[in-house]
Amino acid sequence: MEHVRLGRTGLEVSRICFGTWQIGGDWGQTEVEDSKCAMRRAIELGINFFDTAQAYGFGESEKVLGEALKPELQARRDEVVIATKGGLLLTDDGLQRDSSPQTLRRGVEASLRYLGTDHIDLYQVHWPDPDTPFEETAGALDEMVREGKIRHVGVSNFSAQEMAELQRSGSVETLQPPYHLFRRDIEEDVLPWCSEHDVGVLVYGPMAHGLLTGRFDRDTQLPDDDWRASSDLFQGEAFERNLETVERLGGFAEERGLTVAQLAVAWTIANPAVHVAIVGARDEGQIEGTAPAGDVHLSEDDLHEIDGIMEGAVAVSGPTPEG
Repeated sequence: MEHVRLGRTGLEVSRICFGTWQIGGDWGQTEVEDSKCAMRRAIELGINFFDTAQAYGFGESEKVLGEALKPELQARRDEVVIATKGGLLLTDDGLQRDSSPQTLRRGVEASLRYLGTDHIDLYQVHWPDPDTPFEETAGALDEMVREGKIRHVGVSNFSAQEMAELQRSGSVETLQPPYHLFRRDIEEDVLPWCSEHDVGVLVYGPMAHGLLTGRFDRDTQLPDDDWRASSDLFQGEAFERNLETVERLGGFAEERGLTVAQLAVAWTIANPAVHVAIVGARDEGQIEGTAPAGDVHLSEDDLHEIDGIMEGAVAVSGPTPEG
């Protein structure tokens, strides 16, 4: 699989990153052993980049990842790049953003224990915290870099303005935003800002959280414990219109020997400002199906034709992953 330099971090990472959000429980039930096998298969397929977060089950996802990659983390640490995220607390009122120094430090220490490693390659602030001054967040992160607990600093779900404000006090080396064919709002100012400042971009949700896999139809019923069951992306008229678009994309992909999922992922990394696409997998078959997208190169004509197919689609935007 192709590798790329992740912005100014200097990290050489696979263009496909294995994502672990699904292990935390927000996507319904998953089989832990199947997830571990998928991670091992990802390594065999040339994937060396793995993304997780403290908030994905508050330790569950990180623990499973650490167990699956134990051989590399203990004996060949430089063979894998581990990214995790912090700055969210689980309270009686739900998730709360907290990027204060004490919370970030507690989060890093917990993540190191769950992962079973002595350092985190990329630590990302999961969401901007309006109640903590950016200089305090930046100071805490820089301090942990000096201590060797984390190697590089990134953010997730930040706007261009928020990244600029944080960078005045510290370092912003990467960004993890949502990006897929139905959600292109970051093209306006976020991606240009990242390109200008050599910020590595690893996008999440490149398959529109399953919609662009081609496995959904109008009769699909999601379990109540799957966050997508209450998402506007998966219900109503917008859902039906976008299913029609997916069908057209499927025909386009098939003509080129691709699945619609591979096409969707390849489209995200065809943007020169995007370095990596994060894809999740519940089992080996799913990662085997999407990993080849890392080596797909879409032509300018391909991208133009895809834009034409998307003209009738319902776009997604908003402050949360799917509006």
